Parts: sequence; C-alpha cells; structure tokens
Amino acid sequence: DLSPSLSAKARQVALQSLRLAFSSKTLYDFLLERRLTLTDSLEKCLKKGKGEEQALAGTVLTLLCLQMGSGPEGEEAFRSLKPLFVSVLTDSTASPSARQSCATALGMCCYIAAADLEDLISCLSCLEGIFSPPSAGGGGSTPTQHGPLHCSALQSWSLLLTICPPSHIKSILDNCWQKLPLLLSSSSVTLRILAGEAIALLFELAQDMEEDLCHQDTEFLCTQLKVLATESNKYRAKTDRRKQHSIFRDILRFIESGEYQEETVRFGLECMYLDSWARQRTYQAFKEVLGSGICYQLQNSELIREIFGLGPPLVLDAAALKASKVSRFEKHLYNSAAFKARTKARSRVRDKRADV
Repeated sequence: DLSPSLSAKARQVALQSLRLAFSSKTLYDFLLERRLTLTDSLEKCLKKGKGEEQALAGTVLTLLCLQMGSGPEGEEAFRSLKPLFVSVLTDSTASPSARQSCATALGMCCYIAAADLEDLISCLSCLEGIFSPPSAGGGGSTPTQHGPLHCSALQSWSLLLTICPPSHIKSILDNCWQKLPLLLSSSSVTLRILAGEAIALLFELAQDMEEDLCHQDTEFLCTQLKVLATESNKYRAKTDRRKQHSIFRDILRFIESGEYQEETVRFGLECMYLDSWARQRTYQAFKEVLGSGICYQLQNSELIREIFGLGPPLVLDAAALKASKVSRFEKHLYNSAAFKARTKARSRVRDKRADV
C-alpha cells in the first residue's frame, strides 16, 4: 500500500519490500494486469515524496520496467515515465538522492524499452548535460559538488553508448570526446574511474567501427592514464589508490595494446564471460539495480538472458542437477580451453585490423 494517507516511513517500508520482490523474482504475469495502478502509485511517490522515498520509487520503477521487458508493455511504461525521470533529474532543487535515482532509471529504462532512436539520443543528451564539466561547455555543475549524481549520470550514459547505432557513435566521438578526459582530474575516485572506463568503452566502439582515434590528443591522454595508474599522493586514501591503480592499468593496457582483462561471472550451474568494456558496463548496470537478485535474474529472466546471449533459462530436475555436477578439474580444463579459443579468435580479428 503506497497510499498518500500513510506516513512517509510506511511508504518507504512498502517500497523496500517491492524492490526486494522485483529484484529477486520474475513477476511478469502477476504484474501485467496491475502495472498501470502500480505505476500511478509509484509516480506519486516520486513526484510528491521526499529524499529517500523518491529514490526508492525511482529504483522500483526501474525494476518494474525490467519486469515488463522490451515488448509493448515495457515501451508503454518507458514512454510514460521518461518525462518524469527527466524532470526530476534536471531539477536542481530536487533531492540529490532522487536525482541520482532518476539518472539510473532513465538510462536503464531507455536501454530496456526505448523503441525510437530519438528517445535514445535525447536521453544521452540529458545525461551528458549532468556530468559534463562547465569548462567543456556542457553546462553541468562541477564534479566535486555532486559526485554521486555525476557518477550515476555517467554510468547511464555509458550504458546507452553500448546500444547506439554507429552513426551516432561517430557523432559522439566528434563532439563529446574532449569532455571525458577533463573528468579524470575529479576529486572523486569513483568519477575518475568511471570516466576512464567510458574512455576505454569509446575506444572499443571506435575499433568495432574501424574508426581511428590515434590523433594528437591520444598521446596526452595516455600520459594522464599512466599518472592515474601509478599515482602515489598521500592525500588519497590507500584503498582508493589501490583500486584506481588496478583499473587504470587495465584501461591503459587496452588503449595501448587492445588487451582486455576478462572476468568470469558464475551463477547456478552456469558462467558468463565479461570479455569487453561494453559487456562489463552492461553487467555492472544490471548488478547495481538488482543487487543480490542478479544471480537469480541471470538464471531466470528471459530479458536478461537474451541481453547477455545466454539462451533460454535452464530447466533442471533433481536428477539432471546431480548428473550435471562435474569435478573442479574438469571445469578448469573446459574454461581453460574456452579462454584459449576466445583469445585466438580475438587475436585474428586484431591482426586483420592491423593489416588494414
């Protein structure tokens, strides 16, 4: 019950319960007939609530959109919610936590359900206006004032880059390329890292399009990345420095040699390989929204399994489950062989590009 007659605390408890249910279950059939009523109640919480209530409402609306999927119901939900997300996100008087939640919601819902290129481009533009430094002409506030908001906007913007058509990626490379390196000097370690990952993602997308980014600014950019990969300033927290060093070493290695540090995500009896910056950004976006429910959704959500190319959900009875168990050594041999095959395939692709 999200009735306005309830106390704000009671509505927050209800929203937290909805967040847990939507992230840890697949409820499409149950929600199909109730989605309009629920959406209306959640919109009221986002419009009229304060702080934490608004932030929770934004998260639950994102999860509702995820439950509805990329079909007509998801598209309808996104069309109705987009103006509200943009309104809260761009309102400088709104609660920072509400704006941050709407930055995430706008990116995720657009990724899941946007049907038109115009919607995608307008969402990218809105998010870019939030994180762009004023010195780059973006009109945003400085990174030190609203670190978490800038981070959420940049994360959502990077997520939407992964589904951009090549023509718009080229436009971004031409017009927005200079803005990201400016964020590498932010006082927020998270924003510095996200900016570095966004730069690596753009390099990757440019490579896929066979666009050449080796212009005069790349040498200066690599110098910046080397500083961040080895920085030893004592005023930075030791844990921040360690995290920054690790990630920027990976970013620098990718830009200089095209080598990506692959990760493996295990869930149930399956595993998934994160072998590109685009795949990593997509996984991190869903993980942030779903929290501990990410493993369940990777196993059972048709939408998420389609996004990551995992095929239909596995249906296993107890006997099949027992038969499917293999030794750790057998798993190691299989994963080792798969890794070598992927490395060879990527090397061949890079060799062709080098020849060109």
